[in-house]
Amino acid sequence: MRYLTAGESHGKQLTTIIEGLPAQLPISADELNDSLIRRQGGYGRGRRMKIEKDLVSIMSGVRHGYTLGSPVTLALTNDDFKNWQDIMGEEPVDPEKHIRRQVTKPRPGHADLNGGMKYNHDDLRNVLERSSARETAARVAAGSMAKKLLSELGITVAGYVRQIYDVQAADLELTIDEKIERARQSEVNTIDPNQEESMKHVIDQAKQDGDSIGGVVEVTVDGLPPGLGSYVQYDRKLDGKIAAAVMSINAFKGVEFGIGFSAASTRGSETHDEIAYDEHKGYYRKTNRLGGFEGGMTTGMPIVVKGVMKPIPTLYKPLESIDIHSKEPFKASIERSDSCAVPAASVVMEHVVAWEVAAAIVDQFPSDYMEQLKAALTDYRERVRTFG
Repeated sequence: MRYLTAGESHGKQLTTIIEGLPAQLPISADELNDSLIRRQGGYGRGRRMKIEKDLVSIMSGVRHGYTLGSPVTLALTNDDFKNWQDIMGEEPVDPEKHIRRQVTKPRPGHADLNGGMKYNHDDLRNVLERSSARETAARVAAGSMAKKLLSELGITVAGYVRQIYDVQAADLELTIDEKIERARQSEVNTIDPNQEESMKHVIDQAKQDGDSIGGVVEVTVDGLPPGLGSYVQYDRKLDGKIAAAVMSINAFKGVEFGIGFSAASTRGSETHDEIAYDEHKGYYRKTNRLGGFEGGMTTGMPIVVKGVMKPIPTLYKPLESIDIHSKEPFKASIERSDSCAVPAASVVMEHVVAWEVAAAIVDQFPSDYMEQLKAALTDYRERVRTFG
């Protein structure tokens, strides 16, 4: 499976084209929109989320509620484009008018300056419109298709917030369904209700200070068989693919599986997961410190992966920058107003991880249509259960 996205932040629409989905996957726009609505929510979002209503239109590849096996096109129309027609329209404009509207002050922490230098743009809006985190709406749309596929195979994905600024959620023993329910009930998408008000407080304080804060989000994937991915080549290791996908999310600066970086300060006996066997469920691990992976392949335990999101770099107390035309120092321009987008980022990460897992399954098993895929996965689960 693969997908491409297209579109600019204030353009006419975001488009996602997905290729490789099995035929006969049941799907509806309402199921996809549930994911998109969750991405737009979360405590700490700015005024723009009240303008943008990201609801998807299925333009191709689905008929009467089922995928056809042909490419699926998803479109997210920008209702606010009418107010940006003069700035973002495709028709040529008067050069003098264009010069007056140019963005020439790159914002620290954004792609503005690097992208302008790479593509030789003298108007940095040509960069910031595509590098905007709004592109993640198109990725969530793709991931929502992947989540639906996984659910049909008995695989569940949950994303939630573990930390905002210096407030950490407790490491609670919950089922994946309990994690999903608690996160949905929380304004900050956390599974620890005892820390919700503290998380909201630090978000409010950052907004009051004209600043921004980041945090840590976690995704759990439950119901997987062992052996997804491969050890035979570096680019076939599934944990490597997931790590790359997480790091490709806007503002993400770190990723870890299981105990992650804390493994540097633990001994081997405290790090690895002992193997056990049960006649009914087959091989399993007594612990899950490695987050569901060994040798680039799933172990059959839940995947547990964390991502670190930096504070949003656009501030109401802007950092200093340099005008690319005059080379004079200026305060960086403001393009958005979120003080914290960590809750929304947990939804994005949930969907990019779901995509990589679903793509690995489709790559590994016959998958022209859903019943074929289900049968192949069922046979595989039985074979590895009695392996040896």
